[in-house]
Amino acid sequence: MRLRSGVFASSCLLVEALGVALFLRGFFPVPVRSLPRREARGDPPAEPAPPSPGMVSNWTKIPPPLFRKVVIVLIDALRDDFVFGSKGKQFMPYTTQVVEKGTSFSFIAEAKPPTVTMPRIKALMTGSIPGFIDVIVNLNSPALLDDNLIWQAKSAGKRIIFYGDDTWVKLFPKHFVEYDGTTSFFVSDFKEVDDNVTRHLDRVLKREDWDILILHYLGLDHIGHVSGPNSPLVGPKLREMDNILKKIHISLLSKEEASLPNLLVVCGDHGMSETGSHGGSSEGEVHTPLLFISSAFEKRSGPLTQPERVQQTDLASTLAVGLGLPISRNSVGNLIMPVLGGKTMREQLRFLHLNGFQLSRLLQENTPAYEKDPGYEHFKIAEKSHGNWIKLYLEGNNSEILLNLGKKVLKQYLEALKTLSSSLSKQVAQYDMYSMTVGTVIIMEVLLLLLLSVPKALSSRAEFEVPLSPPLFSLLFYLMCLMLCAVHVIVCTSAESLCYFCSMSWLTAVGVMMLISALMCGILSAIAKIFENSRVRLKNPVVSSSSWSEVDVLILAGTIGHVLSLGASSFIEEEHQTWYFLINTLCLVLCQELCRNNFLQKECDPPHSTTVKQNFGDIGEAPECTNIDIPAAGSSKLDKATSSAEFIKGSDKWISLASPWIILICCRLLRSLNQTGVQWAHRPDFGHWLTRVPIHLLKTRESQDG
Repeated sequence: MRLRSGVFASSCLLVEALGVALFLRGFFPVPVRSLPRREARGDPPAEPAPPSPGMVSNWTKIPPPLFRKVVIVLIDALRDDFVFGSKGKQFMPYTTQVVEKGTSFSFIAEAKPPTVTMPRIKALMTGSIPGFIDVIVNLNSPALLDDNLIWQAKSAGKRIIFYGDDTWVKLFPKHFVEYDGTTSFFVSDFKEVDDNVTRHLDRVLKREDWDILILHYLGLDHIGHVSGPNSPLVGPKLREMDNILKKIHISLLSKEEASLPNLLVVCGDHGMSETGSHGGSSEGEVHTPLLFISSAFEKRSGPLTQPERVQQTDLASTLAVGLGLPISRNSVGNLIMPVLGGKTMREQLRFLHLNGFQLSRLLQENTPAYEKDPGYEHFKIAEKSHGNWIKLYLEGNNSEILLNLGKKVLKQYLEALKTLSSSLSKQVAQYDMYSMTVGTVIIMEVLLLLLLSVPKALSSRAEFEVPLSPPLFSLLFYLMCLMLCAVHVIVCTSAESLCYFCSMSWLTAVGVMMLISALMCGILSAIAKIFENSRVRLKNPVVSSSSWSEVDVLILAGTIGHVLSLGASSFIEEEHQTWYFLINTLCLVLCQELCRNNFLQKECDPPHSTTVKQNFGDIGEAPECTNIDIPAAGSSKLDKATSSAEFIKGSDKWISLASPWIILICCRLLRSLNQTGVQWAHRPDFGHWLTRVPIHLLKTRESQDG
């Protein structure tokens, strides 16, 4: 079966797209999801029923709010050591004093990768774990349709005000009664981007027409991107944030009522690495401070201890209970109990039961064998013990037995919540290895088939003899199909959770297995044909055949090397350096090839010498040649045409020789326009010169006018 190069390449591209789609479907697993937010609001579960017949608990509603007003101050790229380390003591004295001796609870919140702003905001407000696919939509954040804290608060009639990063405005459109968004892409702006947030503070803190105030400061993140975490600009920015927190805290304390206290939450969406970037999973990027400051808490006493580790997703469920709202249905977070620990035992057990019920329901909707999950089993045990506690409580038992049983139930709930959250988090981060393996096999088979076809693709014919028909009817093809189908059955029947490829119809799965088998047989046939042709060339050297040139080897080696370099994050950050090296090397090799073809190759040697034997026995002697006289005028015209052709041929030769050097010069000029990458961004370039020259000319003009 003969195919032209275009048809062959298009077919390979379609099959390659199928492999890439399967791989990406396994690499980006579908996160755990519950019902849409339109259906999320419903009646909350009642307290566990006591075992005695006829005894029913009268608490069937969501507990009332614990705080009257909540202010959330999110400082972008705030690392934990900026608050709890030496820099916090030096540049944030008021915050440090509140943490060490004030009415506060401090934690280190762990953020899951990817540590970029938009997925972290989703995690903070929904309690879910966004995946790496959210990095793609980070630049153009669409509206968040999942159940979240902001939507629950708006539906409950709470008035929300926001100032800061406009990502919030895009994620939660029409949710704020007042907002002022600032763009996050002018990373050289350290001051005005934060001043545009702070300028509203004095006015809004005096008002009483809001329930939730959210402030998102970007200046620290911009300093990190430009100068890193050890920049001298970090200290003044932390001092500025400390003064803002002091102003907010004093204002909240002065406006508190006797009924309910106010709450100030200080957090970061992510940290920053030692180079000032973020997005990965280094300790500086994933650890952020989380502070709860309120007069409802007792003053800290005793020696200062290391802050407890919590998950960033725990904030959504904790704030929901604190505001008297339902917990987001997609949340995988646990309640941070020290924040709620000042309430009665019945209230604490009620909070934990609501959190456990929400997590177990989410597990039921996303795991087929949820009843076998240890977290679900622990929750049912704790729920049963809770019912026994309710029975004693409703009977008016106030003995030590009630208190001890309550502590036991509390411990059981905390253990169940931890296990449930861990199970759901693992499900979000679990890769579909089977789908990834099938996609990788298809990709590698097509890539190998293309590599085997490179010599023919570079020839003038550009036609391929695709060894398709023989493999389809060979014994090897059917054996491979049967073996792959058997592997598919074993994997899909033994897997605890069905993967995406196993969820396909059997007809589709068998079709994919036949495709893989056909590609493998085609590759083996192509390799066998290459070896057969090589043996023919050894026996008959004069037979011409397309072969690999030095340029072919360089292109192939450079492509493979560049693909392998993408496996390391450091190479990705400096990817352009690899391109610079490959382009320069390719230009030099092309120049060498052109010099060899134009100057070193003898004109008398034809490019391909062939021996042709003909039998002229029956024809007889060849006729004698006759002399033809050419007039002188015609000869001069022929000489002029020949010289003109030689001139054109010579100019083409020099143009082809000059082309690689022109490309090298252009590449060097383009490289000087703007230095990129983490390691070389500080190097001077043409862009810096353009920004300096107008300023210099302006100063010269001012001095002349003066």
